[in-house]
Amino acid sequence: MKNTTNYHFSQTLFASSAPFPHFVRHGELGFTAGIIGQDRKHGQLVSDDVEQQCEAMMGNLGALQEELNLNFTHVVKTTIYLRSYEDFETINRVYGSCFAAPYPVRTTLAVAALPLDAGVQIDAVLDLSHNGGTAPWVHYFPLDALVEV
Repeated sequence: MKNTTNYHFSQTLFASSAPFPHFVRHGELGFTAGIIGQDRKHGQLVSDDVEQQCEAMMGNLGALQEELNLNFTHVVKTTIYLRSYEDFETINRVYGSCFAAPYPVRTTLAVAALPLDAGVQIDAVLDLSHNGGTAPWVHYFPLDALVEV
């Protein structure tokens, strides 16, 4: 089977001027770009408060998945980037409220800086091989939402 790569530029999330898509599908895996707690319309952080940023960040991840007819059950791996490990428990609580067991594997890193001076950022890897075990994932994507190379 040939691995096709598709690039998705979200119609829901803020349209960054940076040169990368919000989501890439390669074969049966999907990869998100880094997502922060941005206001979807204006692109600014929703708040200086890390908990509110995390809630918005997870909402943005959910909105991107919904746009692609996916959901949090498709997530198999995440990486969370924190500006301060002092925010770990707060972020862990918000993050945990979005998933059910079995939870995706996760790496959490403390970093010096994030886009827009955000306190938290996430990226995710999604398993696109099933839709509740009944249909191939490729049927999820609106054809006009993908750019194939």
